[in-house]
This record gives sequence, structure tokens and C-alpha cells, in this order.
Amino acid sequence: MLPKNRLFTPGPTPLLPAAQNAMAAFTAHHRTADFKALFSRVITDLRDFIGTSNDVLVIASSGTGVMEGAVSNLTSPGDPVLVLTAGKFGERWRDLARAFGCRVEVVDKPYGDTFSVEEVAAKLTRDTRVVYLQATESSTGTRHDLKGIAELVRRRADDALLVVDAITGLGTTELDVDGWGIDVIIGGSQKALMIPPGLAYCALSERAWKRMVTATNPRYYFDFRKERKAAAKGETAYTPATSLVAALGAALDFIRQLGNGDLAAGRKLLVDNAELAAEMTRAGVGALGLELFSVSPAAALTAVTSPAGVDSGKIVKEFRDRFSAVVSNGQGEMKGKLFRIAHIGYYDYLDTIGILGALEHVLAAVSNRPVEYGCALRAAQQVFQRSRTRELAEIAGAKN
Repeated sequence: MLPKNRLFTPGPTPLLPAAQNAMAAFTAHHRTADFKALFSRVITDLRDFIGTSNDVLVIASSGTGVMEGAVSNLTSPGDPVLVLTAGKFGERWRDLARAFGCRVEVVDKPYGDTFSVEEVAAKLTRDTRVVYLQATESSTGTRHDLKGIAELVRRRADDALLVVDAITGLGTTELDVDGWGIDVIIGGSQKALMIPPGLAYCALSERAWKRMVTATNPRYYFDFRKERKAAAKGETAYTPATSLVAALGAALDFIRQLGNGDLAAGRKLLVDNAELAAEMTRAGVGALGLELFSVSPAAALTAVTSPAGVDSGKIVKEFRDRFSAVVSNGQGEMKGKLFRIAHIGYYDYLDTIGILGALEHVLAAVSNRPVEYGCALRAAQQVFQRSRTRELAEIAGAKN
């Protein structure tokens, strides 16, 4: 059959056609009125997409660049910080904090696990300056109890800032940024916003801005105060990725259209879409007798434990060779032990059905276990139909 390349990875994700067109067509210089108008609109729209009244910054970098900035701008050498880690990206917070000389306390859980509020409380003190964690850990497909942890931090630590890597969480998970008291939340362009890698964005509370006055760690390119000053004029401190900003504007317009002109409503539909695709995928995986890797599965992606005796690299390779479909292997110590199927952003029912149908054939090819063709599809379709029935009932109830 015709090979048609498709991404089922947790980043980069499938590109929105309108964003691709906007990116290809954009030629304005970044110090012109046209670009300033576009950039100002993108900043305003990102507030609605994130769901915050806080200042938003957009920087030309990977998400890790803004993660670094969230350490360098908010800490001084020797500051006690708490890192919650249960995967590769939690470990990135740990390593960044150590690189800037922080005194790092860690709540360290095995890959695929998550942390309870009680475990966090045991390590959180009134001296803790910053708490760093993920909303969803994309290396393991795990969703953390961000709301519970946020409530704990606000209640127990007088002056602690809460910093959240939501690079795969934004647009896939309901997050009440201001209501929960999240001081810094970080996103990336190549996830639910459906454009290529290259832009990172964040929203920062007034508490975070005040901390920057006293923080003494060095910063230059990722000096958030410079970016805030520039953003107020519709500019960036340094040369921006102009075509990606144009693509971002098109993506935010698309999300607004999903919500019939309401960007926040469009965001909710995007999140609901990810939640439903994830539920369908989990049902299909279970029908095939496979086990989920995570104890607290995320909506952004589904991490699946490889069958006994099968290296997950063979599964990833079979997807690519037979169907030109790209799924992700495990990272670090989990390589060969799990594979990950993402359902972020520009991803729909047919994508979900297609990857589960392909999974049936892949399993038959790489393992010695019998496969009942159609069982994963049937399980996913049943989930979809139940969701559709509930939706129709809610519409009917609203009319009555």
C-alpha cells in the first residue's frame, strides 16, 4: 500500500495545514508594524489558550530553554528547591537546578509512577523557594496531581513559587493556572499548538516577577525581564522565529474557530478531544491484552508496556516499515521496554482507529501471541459511541 508518513509521537505532532500555509507565506521583518501587530495578537491569544491573566512570553527556543530560564530567573545559588521527578523530564528539572547551584531536594518516584500529596508534603518546607514538576510526564505517559500539589504548596510553603512544565499538558489537560496558583507554566509550539518545534512560551505570575528582582543567578538570552519589556511593545528582545509566530497565529485562530469564536471554548474542545482519543487508545490496548505503563495515564499520550520478550524497538520499527507511522520508543532506562502513542493537537477519531488497527498487525508480526483482528478497534469504537451518546443526551437536555 501507499506509504503515507504520520506522526504519533508526543512532539513534534502533526502539523495544522493552515499553520503550514501561514508559515510558508510569511515574509514580514520582525521590527515592522505588521509583525508587532501579529505578535501582540499572539500574546493576547496565548493568555486565553493557557487560561491566565498573567503576562505571557514567547521565546525562540525549545521548551528546555524556558525551563532553564525558570531556574535562572527565579533562584540564587544555594536556594533550597524541591523537584518532583518520575521520568526523564522531571530529571531535567533536577539537573537544571543543580547546574545553577540550587540546593535540590527531590521526591523521586520510579518511571511510570506518580507522587502522592503526602510524599510531597514530607519534603516541602517553609524554606523551599521553588517547587518544580511536570503536569504530564511525556517520557512515561503519566499525569500528576497538579491541583492537589498546588493546593499543598500554597498552604504549606510561605514563599515557594510553583513552576510547571506543561509542554505536553497544555491543550490536553484541564489546568486552572490562576485558580491553582501556578506561578510559571511552560508550553511548546510542537505539541497541542500543532506547529513545528522552535517556540517556547510561558505565563508568569506577579509573585514570579517579584522574585526576579532578588534572584542572583546569571541570565542573558533567557532573561525574562528583557522579554517582558520587549513584549509590551509587540517585540522580542532578540530576533524571533517570525514564520513560526505566523504559524502560531494561524493555530490559535483554528482553536478559536473550534469554539465558534471563543478561544477558551476551543481549548476545552481540544482537551476533550485528547481525553477521548486517550480513552479509546487505552481501551484498544487493553483489548489486545497489553498493559499500560503508567499508574496514572495522561491524555497527551499512552505509554504501553512491550509484551514479554519483545523489544519495543521492534514495535517502533515495524510501525515505521510497514505503515510509515512514527511512534516513540521508551527513553533512557525505558528504551526497549515501552512504546508511546500520542494523541495531541491535530489528531482525530480516524487517527485513533488507524493506529490501533495498525497496532493489531504490528503485534502479530513481532510477537508469537495470537491477535484477534478487530478487537482493539471494537473496544475503541465502543468508547467513542458511549461518548457520543452522552454528548447527544447533554445537547437534548440543554434544549429542554
